[in-house]
Amino acid sequence: MILLQIPSPPISSFSIGPLTIHFYALCLIAGMVVAGWIAQRRFVERGGDADKFQNLLLVAIIFGIFGARLYHVITDHQLYFGPGRNPWDAFKIWNGGLGIWGGIALGALGAWIMARRYKINFPTLADCIAPTLLIGQGIGRLGNWFNQELFGRPTDLPWGLQIDRAHRPDGFEQFETFHPTFLYEMIWNFAGAAFLLWAERRFKIGRGRLCVLYVCWYSFGRFFIEALRIDPANHIGGLRVNNYTSLIMFSVSVVGFVVLSKLRPGQETKPFAGSNK
Repeated sequence: MILLQIPSPPISSFSIGPLTIHFYALCLIAGMVVAGWIAQRRFVERGGDADKFQNLLLVAIIFGIFGARLYHVITDHQLYFGPGRNPWDAFKIWNGGLGIWGGIALGALGAWIMARRYKINFPTLADCIAPTLLIGQGIGRLGNWFNQELFGRPTDLPWGLQIDRAHRPDGFEQFETFHPTFLYEMIWNFAGAAFLLWAERRFKIGRGRLCVLYVCWYSFGRFFIEALRIDPANHIGGLRVNNYTSLIMFSVSVVGFVVLSKLRPGQETKPFAGSNK
């Protein structure tokens, strides 16, 4: 055994009476709370109203959870539909299975709906939230570590992740350590959050461009991390579906950043100064 290897947690949940608490859920909640707290501070610093933001955030989270589950069910439909499958399992979100792209898409829709209701400039609102999303996503990835899931190919690198035999996919039973893709994505996300905050101050990036840059950063890293993973997934032409999603989102975000940079240069200093009336 190499001392630097990463051990997997011996448990993924605990019980309080009849209630089972999953660490996966706790990690997701922690990510939402931290990201929401930082995003609210950024919103208020720009003249926004905290109460309105909390209402907006709640709607965005509800939409986001629904979207994340919907994306997972659609892209891994064979797990829930067909011979020997129980479609009701699609509603068992506590068993895991959330697709971040669906969460981003419908979460943004929920935020847009509330922004229209409160007459808040949505592109600038998205800029307030964008860096904090990476922080929340990074914290949430710890849930995959507790579940011993979504890890990468076998590796003998010193930081290899130890996976119990019961959690190893078919054909990989003889291997003990795998790429800790949860850790790779955590590091990538936290680095991205730091980069966005720096770029925002250094280059006065605003008016929706910071949010587009978030999509660009995340999709670029996710493409390579996704390529390492060996969990069952649908493939098209040898690539996982999420690889295609990352490629599409990266391409769209690059074009979007260039277009917005020409149409909306600069950054508002107090864009929400009046939204608290």
